[in-house]
Amino acid sequence: MDAKAVAAVWRAQLAPTTLVAPPSARMPESVSELVQALAEFVAATISADQTLLVVLPDDELLAQLSNALELAQRPLCLVLPQPGFAARTALRATLSLLKSRLARGGENSCAAAWQAQQARLREHEEIWAAALEWCAGNDDQPPPVDELFPIAIMSLAQAEVQGGALRDVVLFVYPERIPGAIAEILTRGRHALLLSDEVNPAATGRDLALVGKETRLFAERELLAQQLSEMELEFATAQAELAEFTRRYYELVGARMAELDRLQATIAAALAEVAPDDAPARDKARQAQAQAERSRQERSRFAELDKAEKPFAPSSDLKRLFRQVAQRIHPDRAENEADRGWRTGLMKDANRAYRNSDEMVLREILAQWQERRDDCTQEETRTPSKLERQVTWMQQRISEIAAELNRLLASSLYEFFLAAKLARASGRDLLKEMADKLDSQIAAAHLQREHLEARRIIS
Repeated sequence: MDAKAVAAVWRAQLAPTTLVAPPSARMPESVSELVQALAEFVAATISADQTLLVVLPDDELLAQLSNALELAQRPLCLVLPQPGFAARTALRATLSLLKSRLARGGENSCAAAWQAQQARLREHEEIWAAALEWCAGNDDQPPPVDELFPIAIMSLAQAEVQGGALRDVVLFVYPERIPGAIAEILTRGRHALLLSDEVNPAATGRDLALVGKETRLFAERELLAQQLSEMELEFATAQAELAEFTRRYYELVGARMAELDRLQATIAAALAEVAPDDAPARDKARQAQAQAERSRQERSRFAELDKAEKPFAPSSDLKRLFRQVAQRIHPDRAENEADRGWRTGLMKDANRAYRNSDEMVLREILAQWQERRDDCTQEETRTPSKLERQVTWMQQRISEIAAELNRLLASSLYEFFLAAKLARASGRDLLKEMADKLDSQIAAAHLQREHLEARRIIS
């Protein structure tokens, strides 16, 4: 049975939480199948316009599950590890991702879900404002944010400290690992289901408190690496979209502005020449000439960029591939400084390939990484000190991207880009309208020049 069919069976087995004993469903035989089925369950829940809480015994599956979620739906999902510094970083990443995706207009592939999300944020406007303020500050304790997301996926320890928003569905994974901790959380859902690992008795009775520091750090690193790859993808996409908009702006508007500025400079210079004692006319001519030169230089610069890069039009498959590449080769996963330098070069190449929609280059980068990994004579070390260093690097990079995204989204150019995007959704093309207006102004400038030529003011 494929993952979608398994998820459909689970949904069919949901029962009201008023029952004394919630129903229990059998697990898929492998972890990868379980993760895919959970991702399909999340997708089906979003499509049904329902809310969901998925409770896991620990952080072990969080990274894999986060990775399996649909790209378009991922920012609608709050994925949180156990309480701690990594959880704060993960929350900041998720909130930044949601803010950026909302600013970019959500996702067309699940437009209804994004409209519902916008309505949810309006309903909880104070919580959303507090969450954004918390992201920009240094306060360790985040506000309760689970009501901002239709889907919450978290460890039991995190579920016990969150705000406890009422959900349509509560899904417990491996309930036998967390005996005695289910009843209270079940009250948060209208319907519930337990996914019990009956076929693997060795997994039962696992005590969360016995998980060692190394195991905890490894799980944190894997989740942060996944969320970092999401952030790298989001930032690269926002940058490339803006670059593509800028390219189109200079193609439609910039060239016309340069032509209009050139004509106006010629006219102003001619008028100043026939009135040498008119100081305002001379000033106007100098200003017009300076503006024409700036427009010419900008047009030349963007003409060169236009030749260097292809139009940005990434497919969903390309986005998933870039995320996979970023997750595996990221410099923050480096073993040492030499490895970090090599990975940094690969990451730059990956960003350039993504902007150019070059799937072949991305696959070559992935192959280079795999070849170097295969050539290593020793397995990757997993000492606590190294894991702590990598976790710290990832936390810093996530914070950097969040800050860079905030600056990008707050820029006047990005506001113009969003205005053009909103206008396009209603059937208007702002850049084309600007180009048409400039064409009229250029035509008027040509008439004025012809008039001056007729008067022999311009030869």
